[in-house]
Amino acid sequence: MERRSFLKGFGVAAACAVALPHVASAADEKKPTGPNEMNYETAVAAITGGKALVASSKVKMEAPEIAENGAVVPVKVTVESPMTSKDHVKAIHVLASKNGNVRCANIYLTPANGEAFFGTRVKLGGTQDVVAIAEMSDGTFLTAKQNVKVTIGGCG
Repeated sequence: MERRSFLKGFGVAAACAVALPHVASAADEKKPTGPNEMNYETAVAAITGGKALVASSKVKMEAPEIAENGAVVPVKVTVESPMTSKDHVKAIHVLASKNGNVRCANIYLTPANGEAFFGTRVKLGGTQDVVAIAEMSDGTFLTAKQNVKVTIGGCG
C-alpha cells in the first residue's frame, strides 16, 4: 500500500510542477502596466498638458557626456529664477528619453525654497538624452537636455 500512495503523491507533484509555471505566466501577461511606463512623448504631454517646451539658457543641466556605469549617472539641474510669489519655478522634471520608465524624478518647489536646484542619480539603460523640464509659475515649460553615452547599461 505504501508504494501506491507514494506513486500517487509523486504523480500529483509532477502534474503540479508542469501546470504551475503555465498558470503563473498567464497571470503575468494580464498584469497592468504602471502609471510611469510610457514613452517619452506621452510623458512630456502628461507633464505639460500639451503645451510646447521652450529650450532656454535659464535651465542648466549637468550630466556626464560619457557614463561608465548607467546604474548611477549623476544629474544636477539649476533654473535661474528670482523665486518670488509671482515668478518662481513650480516643478523640475527629469526624464530619460529611451528608458522603459522615462520619468526619473519630479520635484515640486515653492518660493520658500529660495533656489531652484536639484541633484540626483538616475539609471540609464543605454545611450540617450537626459531631459530637464522646468514648469514656471506663468505656465510655461522651459527645457534643457544632455546626451549621455553609456558604456554599461544600468537597467538591463
